Amino acid sequence: MKIKTALILCAGFGKRVQPITDSLPKPLIVYKDETLLENTINFLIKIKIKKIKINVFYLKEKIIDFINSKNFPINIEIVDDGETILGTGGGTLSLIKKSNEDDVLIINPDTIWDDNYVKSIFEMEKIYFEKKIKNILLIVNNLTCFDKRFNGDFEVKNNILLKEKINNFKYTGCQIFNKELISHKQLNYFPISEIWDELLRESKLYGYEYKGEFKHLTDFEIYEKLFI
Repeated sequence: MKIKTALILCAGFGKRVQPITDSLPKPLIVYKDETLLENTINFLIKIKIKKIKINVFYLKEKIIDFINSKNFPINIEIVDDGETILGTGGGTLSLIKKSNEDDVLIINPDTIWDDNYVKSIFEMEKIYFEKKIKNILLIVNNLTCFDKRFNGDFEVKNNILLKEKINNFKYTGCQIFNKELISHKQLNYFPISEIWDELLRESKLYGYEYKGEFKHLTDFEIYEKLFI
């Protein structure tokens, strides 16, 4: 894989999974004998990522202790978001400032990553470099989602993402991202969707479809269906 560094977003409150997350950060919820964070780290090792940066805020000591208690065979740096939560955009900016590389993989530990994703991520990366683009999202059709309760985020045409009245594709929680897209922002709270919206307006937000089943810890209802 050409991308060497991955950013794992681990700072959120996980409010939709309360009461589980009242005392446990969402990335440390266990699925099939391993935490979501461990699942994500092991997946990144599998796709040949060399460095991992993890941001923390809510119940950060528990995530720090977890990483320190494991002997992962990869370089992991923990970045503290500070005194106030930064959101997915601010958290990404905080992490990307710590990276010397222009292109990074951003990944969400809420998704259950498995071997079926490997080929799709390699294909997504190939498009990213061949087209010389700045951002590409791994997306999935609503029909292949375990959780079918919500509408999609996007439509897609020739790998370009669009917003329509009805959208059939969801973001899986994995994207390749160039730091140039976010370097102009101030380090405070904002969602990553602000960056996406800028790209959408210029028809420069790209996507690649993963065609397997998408399992994601959306909220407590899905927790009860998937995790118990």
